[in-house]
Amino acid sequence: MATLGELERAVMDVVWDHGGSVTAYEVKEVLDGARERPPAVTTLLTVLSRLARKGLVDSDRSARPHRYCAVASREEYIAELMHEALGDSRDRHAVLARFVGGVSKDEAAALRALLKGRG
Repeated sequence: MATLGELERAVMDVVWDHGGSVTAYEVKEVLDGARERPPAVTTLLTVLSRLARKGLVDSDRSARPHRYCAVASREEYIAELMHEALGDSRDRHAVLARFVGGVSKDEAAALRALLKGRG
């Protein structure tokens, strides 16, 4: 699973928050108000192309300007990162124990409910 740099993450947040397809101009419009030094449209097109190569966005090049949409939801992406991190561990039990030890009571209750639903 591809990890994201700071600008890639900001762009993906815009794509995910938009909920549909977006253009680089629409991404720029959002980032213009959120960043001290907003990126140029050409930079955003490069980032969106890189995200497409990483498999995080699909591009519709039949339209002008090109439109981009997320391949998976933010939650699916983060869950996949968690699975990958767990898979890289030599001691999955220890990693899970450390993770569970750091969650709040509400999160622990949610985990218990989710695990009960599996079985």
